[in-house]
Amino acid sequence: MPASTPAWSRRRIGTALAAACVTALLLVAGLGYALWGIVTDGRGPVAVRSGAVDAGATGGSSVRDRIAATPLTARPPVGGPPVSQGLDGAALAVPSPTRLGPAGVPTGYPRTPAGAVGQLAAIDATVLTAMTAETVSRVHARWALAGAPASTDWVMSVNVEDFLAATATSSAAERPATVTVTPLAGQVRGIDGPDWTVACVLLRVEATLATTAAVTDGHCERMAWADGRWQIAPGAQPPRMPSVVPRTRAAAQAGWRDWVTTDAGASDGSD
Repeated sequence: MPASTPAWSRRRIGTALAAACVTALLLVAGLGYALWGIVTDGRGPVAVRSGAVDAGATGGSSVRDRIAATPLTARPPVGGPPVSQGLDGAALAVPSPTRLGPAGVPTGYPRTPAGAVGQLAAIDATVLTAMTAETVSRVHARWALAGAPASTDWVMSVNVEDFLAATATSSAAERPATVTVTPLAGQVRGIDGPDWTVACVLLRVEATLATTAAVTDGHCERMAWADGRWQIAPGAQPPRMPSVVPRTRAAAQAGWRDWVTTDAGASDGSD
């Protein structure tokens, strides 16, 4: 397993789903953000982020590699989709999908950075709610462009494998897990013209076996517009980001914007 894409903790997942009194757990989610469970009150370390850099003036794979791999800094965000101020602070307006796409993934997101964020969340939700190796393989085959991380190395594949391994050892292994996924926040780490962005999503993942455990899981991917939809782009997966509790000042400083769904998702092109 690549060192840059640590998988979910098998022991913690298995313990959380098998123990009757467990309410939340801590996961280490590959290439995303290690975050405390929804029900915890503790505050994680303050995380900062690089601005959403627009590299369109120079372009090229080397620039895209730099954007995807840039360490977090304290620079204020620039570029990327606009945010609106709501009751709970800055919010990211993410368009709704308009149709079902390949491998059963909702799609129809517009050719905008916010559309890329929405598409990544839809890909992740499809994989995690199914929680099967077959779904991972099918989704990756239809949503990862040539040059993207291989299916066996993709962080979602690693996470699903470890989840299945953990639950197989639990006392409730004979019952399939029920998993629900809810997007909490999103952000754009960088853009390179209208057809490429590094999109990030923060998801609430709730799994039920003998009991229910909920965690927050952050995930970033390079996304490219191809064949009329956002897909996982070529190149190495972005690095992990520091831990932060969602919907806190630390989360806002890390660039996360509360997820607000709109009906503005328009279809561009075809599958």
